[in-house]
Amino acid sequence: MIQYSLKCSNGHSFDSWFQSASAFDKLVASKMVSCAICGVDHVEKAIMAPRVRPARKAATAPDVPVKTQQPLSTPANAQEAALAQLKEHVEKNSDYVGMNFAAEARAMHDGAAPARAIHGEAKLEDAKKLIEDGVPVAPLPFRPTRKTN
Repeated sequence: MIQYSLKCSNGHSFDSWFQSASAFDKLVASKMVSCAICGVDHVEKAIMAPRVRPARKAATAPDVPVKTQQPLSTPANAQEAALAQLKEHVEKNSDYVGMNFAAEARAMHDGAAPARAIHGEAKLEDAKKLIEDGVPVAPLPFRPTRKTN
């Protein structure tokens, strides 16, 4: 396993583990690596310091304050905080319907299902078709948290 410090095209920094350097290269080439903060799939390695453990018999270094890195869940600025708050509100006040979003939204619009607040995922062509047909939908500025059993 290898850990890389990564950065996305929007300037977010985060760490991730990969099976090997070649596995990282394959995943990035196939757009399978995305930013842990904003979801964009243009990700590259960031400059990182190597982790070298001192020899067991080596003298310990004097205590030097180390800048601790914030957890990835901590917003880095006001915009990320607002986005996190929006995501929390949406996920708390609506039902996640996953890839059934287009079908659920259309059924509610047509009166075949009771109206309720939903969020989920849809293919681009399905989302365009919903908009063309007058179904009131809007893209979210974040990826929904996938709920699993």
